[in-house]
Amino acid sequence: MDNYYIKTNRTFTSIRRNAWIFTVLVAIGGLWIPKLGLLVILIMLGLTTTSFFTGRYWCGNFCPHGSLFDRITLPISFNRKIPKFLKSKYMAIGFFIFFMFNFSRKLIKAFNTWGSYDFLDRLGLVFVTTYLMVLIVGGLFAVLINPRTWCQFCPMGSIQKLTHKLGRMVGVTEKTEKKVTIENIDKCHGCGKCSRVCPFQLTPYLEFGEDNQFHDINCIKCATCIENCPANILSLRTKEEALELKKNSNPIGYENRQKIKAKITDIKELREDIREYTFSFISPERVDYKAGQFILIKIQDEPKAFRAYSISSFNKDGTKLSVIIKKVERGYGTNIIFNNFKLGDIVELEGPMGNELVADNSSEKILFIANGIGITPFIGLTKEVLTNNPNIKDVKLLDGQRYEDEFLYRNYFQALEKEDERFHYLPIVSRDKDSSLKRGYVTHLLEDMDLEGYKVYMCGSKNMILDSYRILLDKGVKEEDIFYESEERIKLKH
Repeated sequence: MDNYYIKTNRTFTSIRRNAWIFTVLVAIGGLWIPKLGLLVILIMLGLTTTSFFTGRYWCGNFCPHGSLFDRITLPISFNRKIPKFLKSKYMAIGFFIFFMFNFSRKLIKAFNTWGSYDFLDRLGLVFVTTYLMVLIVGGLFAVLINPRTWCQFCPMGSIQKLTHKLGRMVGVTEKTEKKVTIENIDKCHGCGKCSRVCPFQLTPYLEFGEDNQFHDINCIKCATCIENCPANILSLRTKEEALELKKNSNPIGYENRQKIKAKITDIKELREDIREYTFSFISPERVDYKAGQFILIKIQDEPKAFRAYSISSFNKDGTKLSVIIKKVERGYGTNIIFNNFKLGDIVELEGPMGNELVADNSSEKILFIANGIGITPFIGLTKEVLTNNPNIKDVKLLDGQRYEDEFLYRNYFQALEKEDERFHYLPIVSRDKDSSLKRGYVTHLLEDMDLEGYKVYMCGSKNMILDSYRILLDKGVKEEDIFYESEERIKLKH
């Protein structure tokens, strides 16, 4: 499973970024000043107390060793799959017994010196040597396997789980524990990215309960999955908050999601790294979808994973669709599709999904903005709007690429511009010095345009959308008239 697990930022607060200093201070500095080890008692009290109310939240947000693993060792870790036996309850129980036996033996030996001058030093040294052991052993596991390998059987983690179970028994955690919560299961892309970035390699996207919450007791609530969800539909919520979120979730654009069995009936090489795949439906034979929506393509069974792609074709009878896919260097999903998907293959799709780029048919003026592979949804959208919107008076498409030979369907858009005077195609290149086209970015075109009365739909890179969004607001376009979809996760408030 090469490249399945992703290295990504896990330290979102100053505590998580810098708590590792405490580990080094105690484990190394404690060899010269043993009393530093007594500070670990505060750590043990903290993790035990918080776990009663919030589960393993301490592990993901305050733990000094967790900070060390996520901040220092992650960049140099092989980041492999954690072996099952290291994640098993037998390993956790066995190591807990072994650890507590030795730890207790050392404590008893230290307490035998009670009242002596060096008692506190001897007691502190017990914690110092324990921290040093974790630093060395946990660090080796972190580099050679995965940063959070030690955490799978960490005795302090086991204590947190036991305390958490006690909190659940008395009914405290139902009101105090915040769990990873999905806004609406139908909006999940099934991409598995929440699992690919999870420090514990858990699979939230496959295990959400009826209350839309992830209940795995090993979840450390670190929010790494939340920060990396491409659909932006995950958050940390209490049970009450989760139920309220589920109740108020807007399903528009996702109500027709279904499993689709399809056959690959055409593969076009648009460029060396870009292909257009056409899927003809087998079951059901017809699917109603709208231009601007996207479809999920299943890329593997174990663990089950999909990839989302904008629908590029405009197909009235609903018996097939096409998507345009750009191969990403070291891209896990695109490499599977480019290497394994062949003409005639039977594949599983899910969808249609999305409402962000479905054009409002009451609009009189529409502006489409794209760069890179973000041009894909507008291949169908331009024709859809011009054909089915009786009110439309003007449609503009800004298409930004780096070089002139990177434009997809340029001839199609130019032909459409000639046959329909309401449509205006505006290509621009950013790096091609030999091109006769205008040089610059789509944002440069925006700055010279009168945008009064336009509804705007954008698709492309994160930076393009952020820059365009600011320009649009500055030029008086209302927030509620701006819609976007990006290849990267973006947080913007409408």
